[in-house]
Amino acid sequence: MSTTQPIRDRNTLQNFKDYYQSTEQNIRNYAIIILDLNTALRISDILHLTHNAVYKNGSVKEHIVIREQKTGKENRILLNREARTVLAQYHKTLLKTKMYQDGNPYLFPSPKKTDAPLSRFQAYRMIIDAAKAVGIEEHISCHSLRKTFGYHAWKQGREPVVLMAIFNHSSFAVTKRYLCIEQDDKDEVFRNIYQSSTEKILKNR
Repeated sequence: MSTTQPIRDRNTLQNFKDYYQSTEQNIRNYAIIILDLNTALRISDILHLTHNAVYKNGSVKEHIVIREQKTGKENRILLNREARTVLAQYHKTLLKTKMYQDGNPYLFPSPKKTDAPLSRFQAYRMIIDAAKAVGIEEHISCHSLRKTFGYHAWKQGREPVVLMAIFNHSSFAVTKRYLCIEQDDKDEVFRNIYQSSTEKILKNR
């Protein structure tokens, strides 16, 4: 079985993010993808978020605090501008749903059960459909969104030790596997090392 991959290409990632906003409009699916890509949470933790964990007096909270289902560790996460904007839009729709009005407490409630969140299988299908639609050929799963966060944070120069803390990993070895560093990434380092200083020398000749 191939390893779950992040979405590396920025244009492809943008198309993936936009799919449920501009092509197959679905504010719930759009909110799940944006929230997952911007928080690096496992999909199980995303799906078990409650309405009260995210909103206070109708507004999106600045931070969410969760206890991770897999590790039992507490995690405090800042909701950035993109996540807050989408969650504010989604809130208007959520309030009108029968699930919310029937008392389902979850942020992404099951369409059939009054006391359960959307299932992991439904989330998986939603993510796979979007990936196929925008031409992603790599092995994509729910976990790909978490890995995508890590990969692009690393490419932006974020310290791996900080990513280890964000992911709540117990060892750096696990974080290293999450980054899914490929030969192209290593080639880029070799290609660009000392480039700025070399250009400066050539310019002064």
